[in-house]
Amino acid sequence: MNAERLPSAWLFPETTDAPPAMTPEPHVDGVDRPCACGLLRQIVEGTSAPVVIVDEHLRYTYVNPAWTAVTGVAAADWVGKKFGSVLPDVQTPDDVLIEVLADGKPREVTVTGNTLVPSSVGRRIWRSVFHRLESHGRVIGVCGIGVEVSNLRQYLEDLETAHQRLALLDAAGTRVGTTLDVETTCAELADFLSPSVADVAAVGIVEEEFLGAPPPPPGVLRLRKMKLTAAPEVQLHLHELGGPKPYIDLPRGGVTRNCMDSGRPWLSNMASEELLEKVTADPERVKIFRTAGMHSVLIVPLPTAGRSVGTVMLLRGGDSAPFSEDDVLTAQGVAARAATSIDSARRYTGEHTMTLELQRALLSEPDRPHPSVEVATRYLPSGRSALVGGDWYDSVALPGGRTLLVMGDVMGHGFQAAVAMSQYRSVLRTVAASGLPVDEMLGEADRRAARIGLDRVATCLLVLVDPENGTCTASTAGHLPPVVLRPDGSAEVLDLTAGPPLGTELGDYEMTTFSLEPDAVLLLYTDGLVEQRGTDIDDAIRGLTELSLPADGSLELLLDTLLTQLTSGICEDDIALLAARQRCENQ
Repeated sequence: MNAERLPSAWLFPETTDAPPAMTPEPHVDGVDRPCACGLLRQIVEGTSAPVVIVDEHLRYTYVNPAWTAVTGVAAADWVGKKFGSVLPDVQTPDDVLIEVLADGKPREVTVTGNTLVPSSVGRRIWRSVFHRLESHGRVIGVCGIGVEVSNLRQYLEDLETAHQRLALLDAAGTRVGTTLDVETTCAELADFLSPSVADVAAVGIVEEEFLGAPPPPPGVLRLRKMKLTAAPEVQLHLHELGGPKPYIDLPRGGVTRNCMDSGRPWLSNMASEELLEKVTADPERVKIFRTAGMHSVLIVPLPTAGRSVGTVMLLRGGDSAPFSEDDVLTAQGVAARAATSIDSARRYTGEHTMTLELQRALLSEPDRPHPSVEVATRYLPSGRSALVGGDWYDSVALPGGRTLLVMGDVMGHGFQAAVAMSQYRSVLRTVAASGLPVDEMLGEADRRAARIGLDRVATCLLVLVDPENGTCTASTAGHLPPVVLRPDGSAEVLDLTAGPPLGTELGDYEMTTFSLEPDAVLLLYTDGLVEQRGTDIDDAIRGLTELSLPADGSLELLLDTLLTQLTSGICEDDIALLAARQRCENQ
């Protein structure tokens, strides 16, 4: 500000209208120094902090260049005006100024408002301190000095927003994708996003198999409608969105299709009828949006490596604020995590189905035992997150009326375990035809498995039933011992010496011979039947002898009863069972 604009002589009383800071002031050391008033003028008019002075009636008598620059109002337009009259949208701390004039105590206050100079952070904030001015014992006004803290406020708000976004993403990690089930994951995603991010959340995923419906035309992508979450009164309006069919066909060029193809979100706040029609591709569906009170739309793809597995449509309506850029980032973060879970669930489902079909195909055709031996089997795949494993059973008719019973379990789960299971099963069938004792059968199977390079070991139990002699001979490669169930209700776990699993090429096996009365049942099983968290497996095996099982009735009924007593329909691991007994001559 130029010196001639200063309206009051008392501001810098020692100066003239000449430029300041030029009058020397002698000192005792003989060195001439600038006068104090000149330095004061340089400080006040050179600082970037706004400085204002008002008189005892709260009228402006001085503003420094920093205040004129930040407000966009010339200095002359301030002089003589009341504190709050020049910029009505800037807060007026008149009560604070009156208190400062009254008692002379400096006070700090926060001043907010909008000026004529636009701000990138919106409403501006100054942290100001006011001091009383006195001259010759008379109160003549108040001086205020401020520091703008708008950017600090914006930083803190951005930091808080970032914390909230991270908290949402962290919560999504525990609530979305808790199972390897596509439908469950989609429902969790919709339920999480509404109401945490939007009033309405609708999830659709790409349809890969067109069961019960003709495939879409070439170039058209079909989305299966998985879950829509909203308040009940809104759902009532939106349940027909997309039509009565359980899927939506997306041609190229549409908003949702472009969103999926590009992998980028699409946002329209306070959407017009024209924009809504681009989303719905149908004027009638626009009416559904409007009837439900929706005003803002955000479409976010569900991205995986190289493609989108689906989309999430988020809607806000009524008094809800439009979507912000931070809402978009949050929705993208949650969608990305969910997409990974959906893709994993799909791959799991595909592998699980393929493995299960392979395993059932292999187990559905065991060799028939000799007529003198009755056999019943069961196989239950795990019903939770574990993949299908390598459990198997078999019965092989051998010369002399003997029957070889086989129960085995390949280490691990999944398709590779099922393939290894089929190889072990073939090896044992080949070895069984050699006529070797059961301990030598295991030794030969162990060597052959190592030679053909099977990378998964397997436990295995062999029991050779000889009805003519009324005996059984058993040998185990690390497998659980069989249980004998007698018609009188008693039961016994056979004590066998366990050798190393097959595939280790450490084969050193022993065999045990025991008698089996005609009406007794021999039960072979895999560890899925008896393994329980927090329970010693030896105790669980002994628990089999305490069950009330109908050994004198149908073997099918016996296995059903056993599974009913030990499982609740959902198994933590695969279960394979084989029950066998010698047929009575009159059967």
